[in-house]
Formats: sequence, C-alpha cells, structure tokens
Amino acid sequence: DSRQYAVWAAYTQQSNWQIANGDLSRPFRETDYQPELIFTYRPDLEFGGFRWRLLNLGLVHQSNGRAEPLSRSWNRAIAQVGLQVTDDIVLGMRAWYRLPEDADDDNNPNEYRYLGYGDLRAVWTPGRSTWTLMVRPGTEGTGVEATWSYPLTRILRAYVQYYDGYGESLLDYDHHVRRIGLGVALSDYLQR
Repeated sequence: DSRQYAVWAAYTQQSNWQIANGDLSRPFRETDYQPELIFTYRPDLEFGGFRWRLLNLGLVHQSNGRAEPLSRSWNRAIAQVGLQVTDDIVLGMRAWYRLPEDADDDNNPNEYRYLGYGDLRAVWTPGRSTWTLMVRPGTEGTGVEATWSYPLTRILRAYVQYYDGYGESLLDYDHHVRRIGLGVALSDYLQR
C-alpha cells in the first residue's frame, strides 16, 4: 500500500528571545535552523500491547547561521520509531549518527557529549491539551524538556515549556541551561 510510505521535507526554526539582557541582545539570543529530509514508513503493527505506528529515516542539518567564532552546525542521519500505547499516549525513540566533518571545519567537536546519540519522547493528549516530556541523555549530562500546549485556533497552539540540561540551543550546546519559555507553535504531536 503506497499510503504506508512517504518522503517529507521539513523545516524547523527555533528562536530564543531574551528580554532581560539588553547589553548582549534584547531581541534574540539565538536562532537555530533545521531543514530535514525524511523517509517515513507506517507499519501499523501490534506487538506486546503497543502499536508500531511509525518508522522515520532521515538526514538533518542544524545550524545557527552565524559567523565564526559563534558558528555552530552539524549534520545527522536519524532513525525514529513511534509507538502508540493508548489512544492518547505515544512514545517516540530517536537515535542519530553525527556525520563526520573535517577537524578544521568542526566548530563543535565534542557536541555528542552534551547532545548524546538520541532522545526519548512521551506525548499525552488528554482532551485538547498536549503534554510532552523529552529526555536526551548525554555523557556530560541529560537534557529534559517538559511542554504543555493548548489550541488557540485550528493550526496554532500556545505552549509553556521548561528545559533543564545541555543542548537547548546550538550556541549553548555545552552550557547547562534552565529556562521557561512561552510561545506559539504551528503544529503539535497528536494535535486535536
């Protein structure tokens, strides 16, 4: 069945606005850009009480678009599995392999120590709310992100997000960060 397979191009942009630091940059501290190409397979198989809904294989480029010495970028090959536990709980497991760079061109050579080799995500959608917990283990520390979102319109969702750990942005990949963010998202996991 051709509906089981798809190829996607995706683009994510994350801008971190900092209103409290006028000396360095009041509007935006960092903006990260992430285009990706993804091959998707939807097996829809049941095993062990789970329903295997998704397998993604892809190539991801992530960059902050800045000049040296603040330039950060990396390229990854990813594999992601999505499992449905109940009608409103989904688990996602993603692993990645950082594509090698020439040592002279690598502006973040120890990134894997902070960003690890993958992440785990749990999504719960009781009613119209969406709760998401992401854990990204690294050898220097673990990044944890908790998000609550709620629909404003059919395509926009307001969200509140807490992050604690490394790798919150490319510029600060090797700095421990704790932050609370408010924002608007164009789409969401299991959006209702």
